[in-house]
Amino acid sequence: MVVMYNVMGRQVGSHYLAIATLGTTFLGAYLGLSGGDKKKESGPPINATSKDEEKFVQDFLKNANLEEQKAKH
Repeated sequence: MVVMYNVMGRQVGSHYLAIATLGTTFLGAYLGLSGGDKKKESGPPINATSKDEEKFVQDFLKNANLEEQKAKH
């Protein structure tokens, strides 16, 4: 037989309370252990004297990364 409890004025079976407790526990553990958002990898700051120089360095690094990825495949 099932033991009935009064929860917020309603009769609730003990098996429903057990399922709710286990579900909440495992959901909390999953969310807690899943980790946060992955941060975007950022390199060292670019100390450029002008916007053109900064754009040149960023384009150069982007092209170097693309060539490196092509070499891996």
